[in-house]
Amino acid sequence: MLAAVRKSVGEVSSSLTGLLGEIGRLSAFTGRFLRSALSRPFEGRELIYQCYAIGYHSLFLVVATGFIMGLVLTLQLRPTMTDFGAVSFMPDMVGIAFVREIGPMVTALICAGKIGSGIGAELGSMRVTEQIDAMEVSGTNPFRFLVVTRVWACILMLPLLVIAADAVGLLGSYFIESTRGQVSLALYFNRAFSAMAMGDIIPATVKTFFFGLVIGVVGCYRGYYSNKGTAGVGIAANSAVVISSLLLFLVDFIAVLIADIFYEI
Repeated sequence: MLAAVRKSVGEVSSSLTGLLGEIGRLSAFTGRFLRSALSRPFEGRELIYQCYAIGYHSLFLVVATGFIMGLVLTLQLRPTMTDFGAVSFMPDMVGIAFVREIGPMVTALICAGKIGSGIGAELGSMRVTEQIDAMEVSGTNPFRFLVVTRVWACILMLPLLVIAADAVGLLGSYFIESTRGQVSLALYFNRAFSAMAMGDIIPATVKTFFFGLVIGVVGCYRGYYSNKGTAGVGIAANSAVVISSLLLFLVDFIAVLIADIFYEI
């Protein structure tokens, strides 16, 4: 009995030590990126290509998801709003919900699954095939070329993808409203935007930059230090999605908490 208890305590201690070590390595990787983010030389051409690869190739999925979310949210809320005689407030509610939480969070999770796993698999395969080692031997800085450009691309593109998701989500909501009632496009969007304040828009926009930072850093970290072998590439891609998704919820909670404190002040 005592041996089993000791074994369980040892396993928990080992797991906790591994978790703390992983947090430390990820923090050191993030610090390395922050030190290299604004230092020269800049890989401008690679940054532009990564912005195109990350932003444009993710646009259709983000827009399609945002439109469907707008349709579903309106279909789910409209019967309840009708029962309370508040169906005229549908644009206000959907607009605030999308801008504050649904648009940023859903888009970030989609990008964590698509972009984060893609970066992890790409850098992992480069590590396995020793392309990163070859860059180091040839005198090229692989961290600046591979990591810094991809993280910056995520930081810059995610807010734009969120804006696109918000706009198309409101368009999907308007589509339902226009088929169920006498609502014009101008009236719907006027009501939606008039209900928003700068306190709704600014925090929601600022946190999307941190979402992009999380997705880019985690994806690059898991791929850059991928284990040898093809199995390591799959593990890197999968763990990039899992870790970045968990961190996105944590960052979102902190952002909402800070915004709530700001509102109270």
